[in-house]
Parts: sequence; C-alpha cells; structure tokens
Amino acid sequence: MHLPNISARPLTGAVAVACVAALATAAVFAATTFRAAPAGAAAAASMPSCTTSGLAIRLDTQGNGAAGSIFYNLEFTNISRHTCTLSGYPRVFAVNLGGAQIGRAASRNSSPRPRVVTLARSGTAIVILQIVEVGNFPGAICRPVTAAGLRVYPPNQTASKVIPFRLGACSDTGPVYLSVQAVQKA
Repeated sequence: MHLPNISARPLTGAVAVACVAALATAAVFAATTFRAAPAGAAAAASMPSCTTSGLAIRLDTQGNGAAGSIFYNLEFTNISRHTCTLSGYPRVFAVNLGGAQIGRAASRNSSPRPRVVTLARSGTAIVILQIVEVGNFPGAICRPVTAAGLRVYPPNQTASKVIPFRLGACSDTGPVYLSVQAVQKA
C-alpha cells in the first residue's frame, strides 16, 4: 500500500479551529467518562486476595432460626502476615466423613451485593449461611442423610477447608438446601 507524501504545514483557518474543537470535545468526553476510582478502591485493588492458607474459617454455631431454616455466620479471619481482600461468594457444600460432597453446593443469595472487603491482620469477614431444614423436602426427592461437615472454598480460591459440623443434608442433587450471601465486613 502506498501512502501519499504529505508535507508538514502549519494549520490555518477553519482546519485549525476544527482540530481545536475536536480535541476539546475529546478532553471533555474523557473527563466525564473515565473518572478516577476513589482512593480506597484503588488501594483495595492493589492489595492481594486472601488465600485459603491465610484464612481461618469458622462456623458460629449459634444460629438464628426462621421459617424452616437456620442462619449461621461463616467467619473468615485473616491469619496471614499482611492485609488482604475478599470479594464475592464462597463455594460451600456438605460432606460425608470421607470428605465427599453430599447433594448440591450452596446457591448464591444476591442480597447484599458483592463488594471488596479489606481484612487487616486478624480482621474478620462474614458470610451468612442459610441451611434449610431437609424435612421441608419430600423424602424421595431429598433422600436425607446426616452430613459430617461443610467444605468451604473462600471466594476466588481453588483450595478448601473442611469445618466439622453435623447437619441434615439432601443426598440427591435436586433440592438446594444451602444458600450463601456475599462476603461482608464483620
């Protein structure tokens, strides 16, 4: 492809005015469209994510019951030597004594909406875990069993920890009897 040879000449008259107007419009567009993130959001974005090995995961067994469910606080405490962040939903499911999954993983409750939680050393974040009473489901659909614990994957992590905790579980993959909210500040 051959490009024409254009000599560099000063812009004059209408061409100069059009160029200045175009640059001014682009500057206004950029200023209104690409706002800088708040200082706190930028700082949180630069911090590392909390890893499974850097978290102590605990279930507060003092739950609150309502309408056939019990709600528990699932606590994530930063035991690493640095500040880190958590954001989103953990993956949680019931397990048998051998650590194998029982039934379906917890569904996600979208209220409150996910946001970044910054955990200083020894800081704690919580997730509300809802466990539905398996007696609410027909036995043939649920196939109730007693689980030995919960396997918990912190948000955006591929390693998990098991929390010993006896609970009624549906061994069939039909009913969803567990639900989690997004991580929030304790």
